[in-house]
Amino acid sequence: MATATTFTFRAMDVGGTATAGELEADSKAQVSEQLRQRGLIVLDVSEKSNPVKIEDIMRRWKSVDMRELAVYSRQFATLVASGMPMLRTLHTLEEQTQDEEIKEATAAMRADVEAGSTLEQAMERHPRVFDRLFRAMVRSGEQSGRLEEALDRIAFQVEKSDALRRQVKSAMMYPALVFGFAVVVLVAIVMFVIPVFANIFKELAEEHPDEASGLPPPTQLCVAFSGLLTGYWFILLPGIVLGFWLFFRWKKTEAGKDQWDRLILRLPFKIGDVIQKVALARWSRTFSGSVSSGVPMLQSIKLTGETAGNVVVEKAMEDVYKSVKTGGSLAGPIERHDIFPPMVGHMVAVGEETGQLETMLSKIADFYEAEVDAKVKALTALIEPVMICFVGGMVGFIVISMYLPLFSIYEKIR
Repeated sequence: MATATTFTFRAMDVGGTATAGELEADSKAQVSEQLRQRGLIVLDVSEKSNPVKIEDIMRRWKSVDMRELAVYSRQFATLVASGMPMLRTLHTLEEQTQDEEIKEATAAMRADVEAGSTLEQAMERHPRVFDRLFRAMVRSGEQSGRLEEALDRIAFQVEKSDALRRQVKSAMMYPALVFGFAVVVLVAIVMFVIPVFANIFKELAEEHPDEASGLPPPTQLCVAFSGLLTGYWFILLPGIVLGFWLFFRWKKTEAGKDQWDRLILRLPFKIGDVIQKVALARWSRTFSGSVSSGVPMLQSIKLTGETAGNVVVEKAMEDVYKSVKTGGSLAGPIERHDIFPPMVGHMVAVGEETGQLETMLSKIADFYEAEVDAKVKALTALIEPVMICFVGGMVGFIVISMYLPLFSIYEKIR
């Protein structure tokens, strides 16, 4: 027999006196029913938090699988469109989804909805799974009575976001693996091969002190670097880990995020250009989805800025928000910011004038998603020869540095 779950509740009697406590039951609906039988008005029912587990700590480091969320969103839209009751829909989704975090969130949502919460209120308890834009689109669909359409747009939005993320990730995977393998090989050569040559040079210098007058500068550099890695690895390794920790901590600060997001837009080899186009594709797709779902314009602007993923776009949307709030246009502030190419400002202006803003934003998103595809392929083709030259140059430098003293000593001995 299953063990009952402990729930905390807040309620109020007919006289307006608030009360709170804990009850054990199988579901939130049972708790609500018990409280109503006591003549209480239920304000809130939530599951009592359990002690922190190692699995929960590990899960915090792992983000929700966007591909699973895309499939989940599409199934959600299909089930609601079929006319299936909400509780049964949530139960079906709970059984079908493969992601454990989404499964747990759906189970909790079903209990909340059964206890009287709206779908958006139930989702609000799980911000890691359902972000603010997702919840705002659901709320708009519930309020307008077009939840089916809102969920369909959400599914499309998540699918496009996941496709863009996977596209960039898959294109960068090969260069990243090659670079990582090259670094491992170079470190292995420096730590294990160069010391062998260093010992040979030392023995030759002891046997022929007159001929072995000294090592060439490239060889001295390689030997010194090898000695640093082999002799002080216990200092270098924690130093590298600390450096990464400090970097990520700095990047989470407001100033650090601002500086980093501006810096990556100026990276060479067209990397900054690709990052800009990815940000624009995400921005336009998010903006289009929120507007088409009936989310109020000011809230759409705010949500789009917060979910853009780049501080430069976020600050630009703050100016757009101020403009629209005071009766201005969308296109004006957009045209003044360098992050948006002229085409974006012109298309937004046309969308405002014709009442087709959603369509124009969707076309902008389609254009930049296609641009990202083309730019990423070109970037990959550019990075590969650059990496080959880099790795080949490093290996060649080490080989030449190691053999220079041998040739020099051999000539002098002859």
